[in-house]
Amino acid sequence: MELKAGYKNTEIGVIPEEWEVSKIEPLIDLLTGFPFPSNKYSKTGIRLLRGSNIKRGVTDWSEDITQFWSVATPEIKKYLLQENDIVIAMDGSLVGKSFAQLSKIDLPSLLLQRVARIRTEKVDINYLKELICSKYFTEHCDKVKTSSAIPHISPKDIKDYKIPLPPTIEEQATIATVLSDTDSLIQTLEKKIAKKQLIKKGAMQKLLTPKEGWEVKTLGEIAEFYKGKGLPKSEILESGKRKCIHYGELFTKYNEEIKEIISSTNTVNNCFYSKSNDVLMPTSDVTPNGLATASCINENNVILGGDVLIIRVSSETLNGIFLSYFITMNREQVMQLVTGSTVYHLYGSDMAKLKIKYPKIVEQTRIAQILSQMDSEIETLGKKLTKYKQLKQGLMQSLLTGKIRLV
Repeated sequence: MELKAGYKNTEIGVIPEEWEVSKIEPLIDLLTGFPFPSNKYSKTGIRLLRGSNIKRGVTDWSEDITQFWSVATPEIKKYLLQENDIVIAMDGSLVGKSFAQLSKIDLPSLLLQRVARIRTEKVDINYLKELICSKYFTEHCDKVKTSSAIPHISPKDIKDYKIPLPPTIEEQATIATVLSDTDSLIQTLEKKIAKKQLIKKGAMQKLLTPKEGWEVKTLGEIAEFYKGKGLPKSEILESGKRKCIHYGELFTKYNEEIKEIISSTNTVNNCFYSKSNDVLMPTSDVTPNGLATASCINENNVILGGDVLIIRVSSETLNGIFLSYFITMNREQVMQLVTGSTVYHLYGSDMAKLKIKYPKIVEQTRIAQILSQMDSEIETLGKKLTKYKQLKQGLMQSLLTGKIRLV
């Protein structure tokens, strides 16, 4: 393909002719942390920045993971961190995804071993941050990290990272500002979603706490239990004629109310079909935590795959959406019913033992509608957040290849 005038092909893609491709090594001051001995950690003093304190783009100073250093040693001055420092976790399962730029709230803190710190006066630090806190750096790390039990990258791996480099600090800073503004929109949405999730949690606690006059029964007294059949992933098609639910989707795709069936199949043999008001739960997983997951389907004749537990109860007795929220709120009780060690299971005979407390059906429906509306609002914000993230990625691609020029 013929290049547009003013552009050139490089090892990292097409960029404007006046831009360069550079390893970050000559552009940065890179320091790796000091091995402050763990037997001298304390409960007060200067915070130690460890790999566990670095998430994707942010720092986490939660009390349960934060350690302190209070011993006066000569090393302290060299390893004191500064505002705008870029820090990168160099090992762990999230290596290549754990990076952040420090702000005033992160200080004072000390750089611990297996964490790298980057400073620079040769490029715009915020431009460099956008390139390091991005999928491009993650992809670079995925190529160079070790495949040992604990994956890690070396200082050389970081220094070898290649970036597109506009010739002026002003252009770098302008690009960084545009990307940062998009990040602010994303962060605002994330905070809004987190706030609404907390409000929902409080509402569940208030609405589902038993009141005077509520019935108390075991689930086995009012429900029947079935298990789905077949439906391997290979039989799920984009354009199938029959709606279906694979058990794995109960972990990842559906909330307490299934509002839209996302999968389909053409299978017709050995099928189990839904009835409106059924509550579905996964029956097996390699970890037990996901098994306390319940989703109500209000649609008949949807094919339900194997490893789906179906709780079937009369809609005149129990609202399925109410039951799904009740299971979510009482997950600790459900977890006590899970069996297994390597692979964990939850059977209908286990769920039959669950003690459920519920009001009249009219009140159940009211509670279900309130919580479902909250979930709809969170879901709408989640879709908006996904779009903003896609916008950020597309914008970044355009800015870093010069398709959009700002100066």
